[in-house]
Amino acid sequence: MQVKVKINGKEYQDDVEPRMLLVHFIREKARLTGTHIGCDTGNCGACTVLFNGRTIKSCLMLAVQANGAEIMTIEGLSTNGLHPIQDAFLEKFGFQCGYCTSGMILSAYVLLQSNPQPTDHEIREALEGNLCMCTGYQQIVESISYAATKMKEAGK
Repeated sequence: MQVKVKINGKEYQDDVEPRMLLVHFIREKARLTGTHIGCDTGNCGACTVLFNGRTIKSCLMLAVQANGAEIMTIEGLSTNGLHPIQDAFLEKFGFQCGYCTSGMILSAYVLLQSNPQPTDHEIREALEGNLCMCTGYQQIVESISYAATKMKEAGK
């Protein structure tokens, strides 16, 4: 089947097997490997991307279901250096192995678009679909809170 999607502002079109998952299309066809494959069951959130502006787990969607959609991956978050959220994760040590980080950052991005000054509780709620086996979450929450402050100061 033919699939045509816009990922990070660039159009991708390719023939795919009807059962190909969106996460595999992103990684194999678009060659964007920042979207990780974790559990393949939708539990971990490592494959989180923005789908028409909303977070989804790309391991739960077929590529053919995304036909005509606009998708943003971690690679599309910033075109000129690091996004303030990415920078905050570095400054506040919001990751260890980094496997969950792209999903965490994209979930944080959506949260901060709708709620520029979230409480720690609101941050934790926004991350409910993203699992981390390394950090214990406190540094992730601190990173997102710090990013909110940086973005407010920068007028973003």
